[in-house]
Amino acid sequence: MKPARYGPFPYSPIIDRPPLQWPNGAHVALWVIPNIEFFALDEKVPPGSGGSGVPVPDVPTWSSRDYGNRVGVFRLMEVLERHGIRATVALNSELCAEHPQIIAAGNKLDWEWMGHCESNTRRLNAAAPGEEPRIIKNALATIERATGARPRGWLGSGLQETWDTLDLLAAEGCDYVCDWTNDDQPYIMTLDGGRTLVSVPYSHEINDKPAFERFNRTADQFRDMICRQFDVLYREGAQSGRVMAIAIHPYLTGVPHRIDAFEAALAYIGRHRRVWKTTGTEIATHFRAHADKH
Repeated sequence: MKPARYGPFPYSPIIDRPPLQWPNGAHVALWVIPNIEFFALDEKVPPGSGGSGVPVPDVPTWSSRDYGNRVGVFRLMEVLERHGIRATVALNSELCAEHPQIIAAGNKLDWEWMGHCESNTRRLNAAAPGEEPRIIKNALATIERATGARPRGWLGSGLQETWDTLDLLAAEGCDYVCDWTNDDQPYIMTLDGGRTLVSVPYSHEINDKPAFERFNRTADQFRDMICRQFDVLYREGAQSGRVMAIAIHPYLTGVPHRIDAFEAALAYIGRHRRVWKTTGTEIATHFRAHADKH
């Protein structure tokens, strides 16, 4: 992607699009994205990830995130399985070697794994010149070796990209990307050489990290945010399908005093008939098959 004033896609107001049809007449495509991340104890946690700026080892900051990988993620697995939701994991590839038990447990649940850089202490737009192609190639290959499946999607650490990221992802065989949180429906990105990616809607809003760490929402407030977001998208989706992403982090939603509120939100959504509980790849694949209508 060459530097430009707008993205590699046309401006498309949602009121001017033909109706988007989901399978079985669903109003909403629901996908849940646990961000399962690795933070190295000997590296600073970036400010955008909640780093305090103190010298390493920053034990309090690191410990809360390690709790998510030791305990919280397994609570999330139990809750999502109870509600029939197959997660799409944004996975730091270094976690494959550091915590293979999480990979094994996720594979038993048939979770989807998408690339999320190597570590959450390093962002693509902070990489040394020439390093980005290696980082993307290595992250995807590592996840493929560990999980048995090549990732079809990508979420950058901190949702950060460079001008080269999209072309590098397409060249490595990715089908969709989630960094561009600018729509309630998927759309096609056209890149250099005619390659394409599907932008699948992710969320800054229905995301426990800003909700709890930046805006100091309570667990019940986050539950209500999820339900209200769903209500509007479900109503609008009766005319043209919508995507609802719920982004969660094991060290935040997976703690004891928040998990029940999250489960209550999933139960509320589950009481509605026209919901497609799906994954990033399934959304991207369905949209590509019908993209000529959009």
